[in-house]
Amino acid sequence: MAVTYKKLFKILIDRDMKKQELADLAKISSATISKMANGENVTMEVVEKVCRSLNCTVNEILEFID
Repeated sequence: MAVTYKKLFKILIDRDMKKQELADLAKISSATISKMANGENVTMEVVEKVCRSLNCTVNEILEFID
């Protein structure tokens, strides 16, 4: 089962926020943002930082796909 972060990037579009702005806000690297954009694995610590930074839940930023 894979993970997609399309919901996260939709939130960024809706908030008129750039990926680098998210990286700065969440204190994560741009390489980590790239991993998410490519559907690669990231740690739960990263997911938590993103959720806290955007004031959202995990279900709002990612979904599992077959």
